[in-house]
Amino acid sequence: MSPAPSTEAERSPLLRLSSFTLLWHAVASVFSAFAFATFLRPPFPEWLQTPQNQKAMAIGFTYGGAITVTLGAVAGLAFLAWAIGTRKALITFAIAFLLAFASEYAGTRWDYPFGAYEYSSQLGYKIGGRVPFNIPTSWFYMLVASLAICARILPAKDDRTSKWWWAFVGGVVLTLWDVSMDPAMVKTNHWFWEMGTLADRHPFVRFIGAPIFYGMPLTNWLGWLLTGILVARAMLAVVPPSVWAAKVAPHRLPFVLYGVNGLLPIAICLRWDMVPAGILGFIAMAVPLWAALRQAPGLERQVSPGSVPLPSSR
Repeated sequence: MSPAPSTEAERSPLLRLSSFTLLWHAVASVFSAFAFATFLRPPFPEWLQTPQNQKAMAIGFTYGGAITVTLGAVAGLAFLAWAIGTRKALITFAIAFLLAFASEYAGTRWDYPFGAYEYSSQLGYKIGGRVPFNIPTSWFYMLVASLAICARILPAKDDRTSKWWWAFVGGVVLTLWDVSMDPAMVKTNHWFWEMGTLADRHPFVRFIGAPIFYGMPLTNWLGWLLTGILVARAMLAVVPPSVWAAKVAPHRLPFVLYGVNGLLPIAICLRWDMVPAGILGFIAMAVPLWAALRQAPGLERQVSPGSVPLPSSR
């Protein structure tokens, strides 16, 4: 006899774990935003110059970002496991992690698809000596949030065209996160752009490769969009739009996860003399989040008849 499917009550520890880790992810994000907007903004205050505080700051730079992102990843994975089942959630995570890592590794080694860049040691252990382990994990949980936003604003059809359209919109929503994040992370030495001279290249290559936005080339956003689309499309192959609409989007957790991750980069931009990037970043993330939250889950409207059964209210 095949095992009975797990019930909502049986999966409730996963939701509690997700809520707990999201809370501490938010606390860490708020503290980091406050720190970078105040005492970690040069010139450093005198009290931070003591040996003990310098040591504490070094530990914070070494482990703080990695812990914060890990908490967000656990929150996203536990929530997805609660919503759609552990097996599918783990498969979705593995696919997203591997594809995002492959793209980041190619970027740091061969400069494609993002451009020439390199990570510092502030984001934790680097896989293959190039990509911090928490970079692919952040791609995963932010795409969970981005696809939840798609589920609120797009029709939940499971045909191939709809899946590609969802992947494109999800990639855009994800890329909007980078409007403020990239300037902020470069400014705080989390990664570096190393774009060389492009004088002998085609005018189009010079245009997309020039450091036009606080040292960042347009190729970065194009790389984000391309990677986001491909990873989102692979995730949708495992969890189709109808399931995102029926099982994921009714809960507020992924929307909180998306919004919380804008706090740190926006705060850094606003306080580190990059106000336009902070304002643009806030607007860029606020628009899709607002569009999603103003829509009720509307499963009867969004889910194609006969695609999946509607869940009971949580």
